[in-house]
Amino acid sequence: MNKSADYKLTIIVPVYNEEGNILRLEQELSSFLKISRMPACVLFVNDGSTDSSEQLIQEVCERNSDFFHIRLARNGGLSAAMKAGIDVACSEYVGYIDADLQTAPEDFNLLLEHAGEYEMVMGIRTGRKDSFVKNLSSRIANGFRRSMTHDGVEDTGCPLKVLRTDYAKRIPFFTGMHRFLPALIQLQHGRVKQVPVRHFPRIAGVSKYHLWNRLIGPFKDCFAYRWMKKRYINYEIAESNLN
Repeated sequence: MNKSADYKLTIIVPVYNEEGNILRLEQELSSFLKISRMPACVLFVNDGSTDSSEQLIQEVCERNSDFFHIRLARNGGLSAAMKAGIDVACSEYVGYIDADLQTAPEDFNLLLEHAGEYEMVMGIRTGRKDSFVKNLSSRIANGFRRSMTHDGVEDTGCPLKVLRTDYAKRIPFFTGMHRFLPALIQLQHGRVKQVPVRHFPRIAGVSKYHLWNRLIGPFKDCFAYRWMKKRYINYEIAESNLN
């Protein structure tokens, strides 16, 4: 157990070279914690940043008692950062938001309204403020993923999600698997709810995505998911005398 066990929700924020957004994250996440539907904390996961993100994260955590951080020894990518955060979290629920703040922390409350009924609640970005190329590649990738996974999810790339931690910890993570969180929850017979949320343009920092990891990469990962799905082990313990 760690300090996150004192909260019902741990909001995981993967960070890779986002020095221009750390103070905004402090401000917006602090404001959300005051109005959250459940007691919540923030967990920064520094994914091997090479800018001043780590120093800023430490300063933020020193002056905010509900903010925590871990630092990965090297850059592992978004899936690795998310897995590290989930592995560390001891709260009943885990949330996820991108450090670029293209979604609003206060919209977590829209998801938390349904958290008791579903194992995963996720956003659908409305009025997206991305470029034409990014929007087009996202629609193509989402369409192909839906045809391969049959998960029925409209916007798997929305960086605003809430999951039951026990389900999240059983997700078989590997590179690229952050794109398949809804399908991987459904493999555990979990229920997934989609809720419209707001979307904003990136104000600071640089996107870490390009044509390869936004379009070509997800196509390849779909085949990895299909391979894994056929071999996925899902069990439930009926009885034990360990306790």
